[in-house]
Amino acid sequence: QVQLVESGGGLVQAGGSLRLSCAASGRTFSAYEMGWFRQAPGKEREFVAAIRWSLSSTDYADSVKGRFTISKDNAKNTVYLQMNSLKPEDTAVYYCSRKMGAYSDYRNYYNYDLWGQGTQVTVSS
Repeated sequence: QVQLVESGGGLVQAGGSLRLSCAASGRTFSAYEMGWFRQAPGKEREFVAAIRWSLSSTDYADSVKGRFTISKDNAKNTVYLQMNSLKPEDTAVYYCSRKMGAYSDYRNYYNYDLWGQGTQVTVSS
């Protein structure tokens, strides 16, 4: 059974950086697209970034564009989220996820079928 396991969260000051990792475990892993979402207390889960598993094309939320970079290592079945110039409003639990469908909207979390347990990112001012 495939699982997604995130790591790399923590506490950082505003302006700092963190790198999140998401490793897929299991004998076989396939995906059309991998995404990062985040959820702050009292708010809905929101899209952060996505990357096509085979094509490597990427998309970002406007709020993180230019600061965050999503990447992957297919050989390791791992997706990364490099977060620079962090702001207090980036504080949230970050989740990685898998989308199998090619035509469903990457920005909507309900189009993803597999989720990690989440990792807390806290940015202090």
